[in-house]
Amino acid sequence: MPGERGPRPRVGHIQFLNCVPLYWGLARTGSLLDLDLTKDTPEKLSDLLVQGALDLGPITCVEYLRHADELVVLPDIAVGSDGPVMSCVIVSKVPLAELDGRPVALGSTSRTSVRLAQLLLQEREGVRPEYFSCPPDLDAMLARADAAVLIGDPALKATLEAGRHPEYTVHDLGQLWKDWTGLPFVFAVWAARREFVEQRPELAAAVHRAFLESRDLSLLEAGKVAAQAARWEEFDAGVLETYFSQALDFSLGERQLAGIAEFARRVAHDSGFAPDVTVHLLADSRIA
Repeated sequence: MPGERGPRPRVGHIQFLNCVPLYWGLARTGSLLDLDLTKDTPEKLSDLLVQGALDLGPITCVEYLRHADELVVLPDIAVGSDGPVMSCVIVSKVPLAELDGRPVALGSTSRTSVRLAQLLLQEREGVRPEYFSCPPDLDAMLARADAAVLIGDPALKATLEAGRHPEYTVHDLGQLWKDWTGLPFVFAVWAARREFVEQRPELAAAVHRAFLESRDLSLLEAGKVAAQAARWEEFDAGVLETYFSQALDFSLGERQLAGIAEFARRVAHDSGFAPDVTVHLLADSRIA
């Protein structure tokens, strides 16, 4: 982004391991200092982008669909999965089909993961549990509920430790969705505010390129990224390399857009948006 005049773009940064590969390469490519980064949870970053406190950044799928007319999506970059994601799960003490009327704890800070879990339980399993929100502490959640919804690092830990706990079963939300629909699931897209794209189109394109370059470099050197992340996290490097390079899907192409459209169709009736939301992509002629 050399040569740009004016303030640095205000960009969101999800503080979970699943976004490390999207940001790790920014320092290597020299783009990190060109961005004014704000770190927070997916839910809070989504709100900041919608409110105009950020110019560009990740936004959960549900919140994007609610505000699609105000935002422009960056092509070929997202956080999703095309099968098991490892870090968005339902942990249950009983079969999912037996959760009707039973308490289910929501420890997630992501509205999309919560809505996906509720959708899968209601339409795929045919149950309507009693939901309540609480901090994402699995032991505490299962002390009060028959199942718990977790995302991020606590969910990854639950996935990895599932074999040690015969008293419960870990159900991967990405895998449940793929088995049900045959499609990938997109948990978050990267989007820019429409006015930012209109006022600073070259900068919006430059930030997009910087993230694509960072993502590609990180996946090329996934072992190195995982080794560095493992120095500060409770997961070993081998687990993180698998998570970064196999479980997570950082692309946004036709199949991922079809997954977004299918999710929108299934949840629109009670989620505050139309079932046929148009996804406006950067460089799409419809935003010109």
